[in-house]
Amino acid sequence: MTAEDIGARLRDARMQRGLSLRSMAQALGVSASLISQVETGKTQPSVSTLYAMVNHLGVSMDELLGVTPAPGQSAPLFGHTGPVLPAVQRGSENPVLEMENGVHWERLAVGEGGPADALLVSYDPGASSSIEGKLMRHSGIEYAYILEGELTLQLDFDTHVLGPGDSLQFDSVRPHLYSNNGTTVARGIWFVVGRRQQNQAMPTAPGGDSAKGAPLSSAVDVLRAMDELHG
Repeated sequence: MTAEDIGARLRDARMQRGLSLRSMAQALGVSASLISQVETGKTQPSVSTLYAMVNHLGVSMDELLGVTPAPGQSAPLFGHTGPVLPAVQRGSENPVLEMENGVHWERLAVGEGGPADALLVSYDPGASSSIEGKLMRHSGIEYAYILEGELTLQLDFDTHVLGPGDSLQFDSVRPHLYSNNGTTVARGIWFVVGRRQQNQAMPTAPGGDSAKGAPLSSAVDVLRAMDELHG
């Protein structure tokens, strides 16, 4: 998945909603030139910028990646009456998002409308979920297991250095930031559960970003959009 592909889908979504570059930039608290560069594929967005754009536009992760769920793989969220059918997805088929500063997301096999978002996440040496070093937040409960490398998590006022075999879980509304301060790639499996139900009308967290009263999402709020436009 190229930066041009992602940018074109974001631009189409903005145009369909009748939003100008300036109005969207003002809503997100970024420059119009940054949004333009992302839309034309001239620059890769950071995790925080991508989350903010997708969250604002209501674009699903599958839409962003051009993924069409297999027939029968649709079910409501918690308390659903129908099963989420099993699916096999080969590693070579994983849709990939490449972001600024060496952050990579691979979307793992999930059924549309399922209760969890699943990602294989990689941080190159020096990479972080926010170039500016700002703590961010988003809806849902975040679970992760570190496979390799070393990843630093700043959560509220605490800092945790995680290595292979370490795991984490926290309410993602808490301000947080991921960074790789090591010399090798850090990689792990992420699951975000319940983000859709919690995403509306969240108050702004101390230390978090906001745009006109709406919180900027962080490294997993692109996910919030995962299913919202499938209808």
